[in-house]
Amino acid sequence: MAYMVLKYLRLHWIYTIVMGYFSAAIVLYMLSDIHILIPCLWKAVTGYECPGCGLTTALIALLKMEWAYAWSANPMIFGIVPVVIFLILRDFWRFRQRQIDSL
Repeated sequence: MAYMVLKYLRLHWIYTIVMGYFSAAIVLYMLSDIHILIPCLWKAVTGYECPGCGLTTALIALLKMEWAYAWSANPMIFGIVPVVIFLILRDFWRFRQRQIDSL
């Protein structure tokens, strides 16, 4: 199974790099309060918050099990996280099925 995961990550190398950077930035922020994430471009240009503003803050709050703070940062996080997990698992399942069928 580990070989299959590594093969999947190699095939989807762009996703792997983006998620690796995002994960490392969140861990760094949680452990040492160093913020290296990319700021919201919409807010930087217009000065107004977009619907996605606060999602990273909400995700960090979810990882810390701070449900109320996650909700106040951006309530969309409670819909986005399950959908993203489902899409990743579905894509991996399809990849796994194609690999098994090709044997």
